[in-house]
Amino acid sequence: FFLSGDLGADSLFDSGGKDPDVGVNSLKSYQLSKNPHFILSVNESPDENKYAELILEKSLDREKQNSHHLILTAVDGGDPVRTGTVQIWINVTDANDNLPEFTEEIYKVSLRENLPNGSLVVQVKATDPDEGLNAQITYIFSNIKENARKLFNLDPVNGRITNTGILDFEKTNTYTIRIEARDGGGQAAHSKVQIEILDENDNAPELTFTSVSSPIPEDSVPGTVTALIKAYDRDAGENGDVTCHLQHSLPFKIVSSSSNYYKILTDSTLDRERTPKYNITITATDKGSPPLSTQKTILLQISDINDNAPVFEKPSYTAYVPENNPSGASIFSVKALDRDLDRNA
Repeated sequence: FFLSGDLGADSLFDSGGKDPDVGVNSLKSYQLSKNPHFILSVNESPDENKYAELILEKSLDREKQNSHHLILTAVDGGDPVRTGTVQIWINVTDANDNLPEFTEEIYKVSLRENLPNGSLVVQVKATDPDEGLNAQITYIFSNIKENARKLFNLDPVNGRITNTGILDFEKTNTYTIRIEARDGGGQAAHSKVQIEILDENDNAPELTFTSVSSPIPEDSVPGTVTALIKAYDRDAGENGDVTCHLQHSLPFKIVSSSSNYYKILTDSTLDRERTPKYNITITATDKGSPPLSTQKTILLQISDINDNAPVFEKPSYTAYVPENNPSGASIFSVKALDRDLDRNA
């Protein structure tokens, strides 16, 4: 016999025994082997034949026991008592009475950004104690944001989640995806996948000049601010920790003023007549492994002050003038130079 696993108390079948004897020697009763699920009900027909009816008293559970072996005994009333037996095998067929169950309530995974396309993110798994179609599980995304849908693919058969796009920590560093496991009978269970994206040092620092004082007077005292710079790195942690320095030995220095900001200061006296302009190269380097760096150069002009006196070409001149020169005739020329610029010269 094949019985459904979710069958409740019900009559299963009738069985009639036969005994050719008559009177007290004829069939008297039936007995059923001891079991927790079935009982026997004996009925008598109008022609006084006795029939045994097998009744399910306690619900069956195929997942606990998928078959039952019973022995039905027919007993007569003679002396000595004679019996006849029949074996009853009951196979319990499956009913879709179990939900799929995920191995984890929440799957947590950490991935490095820039993971190659097609890499395994995580494999979810759900089990179902039913059998056949009732145990065939299909996996689907039940709740996923559009940005995650473009990046992840779920295999409906084996539950493997792979990435279909490049993961970028700087755009999104966490994803939460809800997964549904549905069996062939329509029962469903849900789980979550939490994905953390780990930062890689894939962004070089960025340098922005927020202010530049050019030109600056050549008599500027040491410590004069000539430029204000913002250094920024989109990475996180040490990958985004930036330090700045000047590339060449110049009469300038760079100091940190506040978070992400640096100042370029004069470090010694300036002399326009010796160096009228400077190309200052700033290098910003992060602390990633390997470190990434960015360079930017500014042109700083030095403005003139009147710090030089005119100087004659010669300390003294000797001239010979003929007599009887006409009035207004040139007799000699002298020349003086000034190292300063424009009106100062």
